[in-house]
Amino acid sequence: MLENPPPCPKCSCEYTYEMNALVVCPECAHEWAPGEAGEAGEAGAQDGGRVVRDAVGNVLRDGDSVVVVKALKVKGSPSGIKAGTKVRNIRLVDGVDGHDIDCKVDGFGAMQLKSSVVKKA
Repeated sequence: MLENPPPCPKCSCEYTYEMNALVVCPECAHEWAPGEAGEAGEAGAQDGGRVVRDAVGNVLRDGDSVVVVKALKVKGSPSGIKAGTKVRNIRLVDGVDGHDIDCKVDGFGAMQLKSSVVKKA
């Protein structure tokens, strides 16, 4: 537990509090991980480092496991990928049309997914 939680990176409120693994601002409702201060995340994006977030806002990294949050149609397959399918060991790439995750889905093989249809497992 943090003795003195850092001020909010969005509104500079000093009355932040810790809730589970996140720090929360009561004024603007911004939530962030203490090691991932908002300034550091934004500076990384300005330096050319991409920050890829899942459907609920968690930061994704290479090697993470994700869960598909909605059913996806797959071209050439009678059935698609069901919601709740777990995908392990993802790789973040600069894909086409917003497909920024390269992975292997059990039963379908290698494919690219959009980060907006997955959440971190």
